[in-house]
Amino acid sequence: MKNIGIWLDKEKAHLVTLTKGKEIFKTIPSGLDFFNPKGGSGTALKGGPQDVVQDSKYLEREKQQLKKYFQVIAKHIVNADSLVLFGPAGTNEKLKEELKISYPKIAAKIKSTKKVDSMTDNQIIALVRDFYTS
Repeated sequence: MKNIGIWLDKEKAHLVTLTKGKEIFKTIPSGLDFFNPKGGSGTALKGGPQDVVQDSKYLEREKQQLKKYFQVIAKHIVNADSLVLFGPAGTNEKLKEELKISYPKIAAKIKSTKKVDSMTDNQIIALVRDFYTS
């Protein structure tokens, strides 16, 4: 049995693979650019020059980068017998949805998705081990 637990956010993904009593811990960086769009009024005068913030451009770029990030993760979990997804934000839900759309065979192996806060590497390993032993 190859059981995999993934703790992920927009910065990195930690994969814990449990096989025959062994634990393999691997970190995959996301490579996402963290955008800090600047804009708004360039002057205090009414009707003066203004900068336009193109939020849709930033959001679309982030969406494409997330898709590439999820493809890299999918390559690492393609041989899993079962999966569990953890994370502090909605990134684990986004991964689940992307797997349903692009990798339905992998998505069928997802046993659970849980919201958890930031954790140390040892806490992540213990969380995955506890999930599969209970």
